[in-house]
Amino acid sequence: MNSDRLAALLSTNRYGEFTLPDAIRPGPGVPIRPREGYRVDIFRDREAKVRLPMLSAAVSAERLFDTFLALMEPLGEVVHVVLESSHEAASDNHTDLRRDHIDMPVLASYLCEFEELLTHDGCTGIAVLAPSQSIEVQFDEHKLFHIYAADLKPFKRVLRRAGLRRRKLLPLISEAEHLHHTTDSYADDFQQLAMRLGVGDFDRVYSDEGSW
Repeated sequence: MNSDRLAALLSTNRYGEFTLPDAIRPGPGVPIRPREGYRVDIFRDREAKVRLPMLSAAVSAERLFDTFLALMEPLGEVVHVVLESSHEAASDNHTDLRRDHIDMPVLASYLCEFEELLTHDGCTGIAVLAPSQSIEVQFDEHKLFHIYAADLKPFKRVLRRAGLRRRKLLPLISEAEHLHHTTDSYADDFQQLAMRLGVGDFDRVYSDEGSW
C-alpha cells in the first residue's frame, strides 16, 4: 500500500453513522466494516473450569465513554479494577495492574479525568470486576466492551438504552488485521492514572489478548 492510501486509511473514522475512536483502525484491505451493536457468546476456560455468558459490544466514539460508565453501574458500590497497558510491549504482550476494593464513585471520578486516554489510546485498556461475583466489564485496547456475567440482562438494558441492537453476526475490528494508535503523551497519562489508582501487579483477568 502506498503512503497516500495508508494516510487515507488512517484518517478515515466514519463508517455510515458509526465513528471509530483514534485508538484503532482496520488493516489495509480488511473487509470488516465497523458498526454498532452487541452479540452474545459463551466464554470458556477449560483449564480454570470457567464457563460464563459473554457479551461483546461496539459503540460509536461519541457515546463510548458514557456507555462505559453506565455499564459499570450494575457492578455495585465497591469494585476491583485492572489497568492494561501495551505501551512498551514488543509484541501482543501487555501488563496488567490491579487495585482491589475501590469505591465506585471514586473510581468513576478518576476515570472521568482520563476520558481522552481511555477512549482514544490504542494501548490502554481497563477491566472492572465485582468483588463477590464472577462479573467483569472490560473496555479493551480496541475500544470494544466485553462483559462476563451469569446474568447479562442488566448490561443488555444499558446497551439498549444507548441505542444498540443485538446482532447475530457482528464481526469485531479486533478479529481481523488492525492498527493501534498511541502517543508518548498517552503513555505518560497512563502512568498518571496508574498512580492515582495505586495499582499493583496482577496475574490474570478473563481477557487474553501494536501502534501506527
